[in-house]
Amino acid sequence: MGTPERIPSEKDTVSKQDILDRVLAHPAAVDRLIALMKQLRTPVTGCPWDLEQDFETIKPHTVEEAYEVAEAIENNDMDGLKDELGDLLLQVVFHAQIAEDKGLFNIDDVAGFCVRKMISRHPHVFPSAQAATAQNGEDVMTLWESIKETEKKAQTAESVVDQVTSNLPALLYAQKVHKKAARTGFDWSSPEQILDKMEEEIAEMRDALAGGNRTEMEDELGDMITVCVNLGRFLDIDCETAARAATKKFKRRFKEMEAIAKEKSQDFKSLDMDTRETYWQEAKKRLASRS
Repeated sequence: MGTPERIPSEKDTVSKQDILDRVLAHPAAVDRLIALMKQLRTPVTGCPWDLEQDFETIKPHTVEEAYEVAEAIENNDMDGLKDELGDLLLQVVFHAQIAEDKGLFNIDDVAGFCVRKMISRHPHVFPSAQAATAQNGEDVMTLWESIKETEKKAQTAESVVDQVTSNLPALLYAQKVHKKAARTGFDWSSPEQILDKMEEEIAEMRDALAGGNRTEMEDELGDMITVCVNLGRFLDIDCETAARAATKKFKRRFKEMEAIAKEKSQDFKSLDMDTRETYWQEAKKRLASRS
């Protein structure tokens, strides 16, 4: 018997140029992107890596791209923002294509749901059974939260705090949960009350440190962070933004300290703490003079 004749596959009969032409045939760039992702997920002629991915494997990339968008905005980098928004859009299209491949939904379903939701949450702009007016941004946000809570209740959430997804970054998650709780009236009446609570938590942390119990220390640290989050929420300061800004400020000062040591031909790692404190103060002055 001879060797069985191999059945030609599409990969044998369709050139790479043909595949590219199919993608680029769509006049709208968004449609080309959707067609491109569909092609990458097509067996035989697609990309092996893209075909192997699922929601879980793509999820970390989606989160990372969202943070890179935020960084481009913080840096006022408009070229970077355009690039990063494209990367984030690719993540949305990727997830939607995976869903379509599984027979769950497609990108048109995603866009359609988004449009319906945005119309529903803007009764002050579009015709709606709910009479509503909004004179400023604050009115809009109040209305938005009210409609959102109604929608969440319809989804059988047992508590207002259950309406916040738990996969958010920790500070953002805490801020949103406590904001939900505060909307029920469970809140402090002044920032001074929150500072008093912080002093109470610091005292409890001192007790935990004295006892040497790591579990208690972790618990008290969490309480201290939560109180800080509530102070930020009460003052209408975004804690994620504040924490990122503080970390960037520390990085600038630390790098300036290293530069000072280098100017003096010193090994930064070998400096004693008094010298480091001196350089820290000098670094702060230098950076302040440049701003």
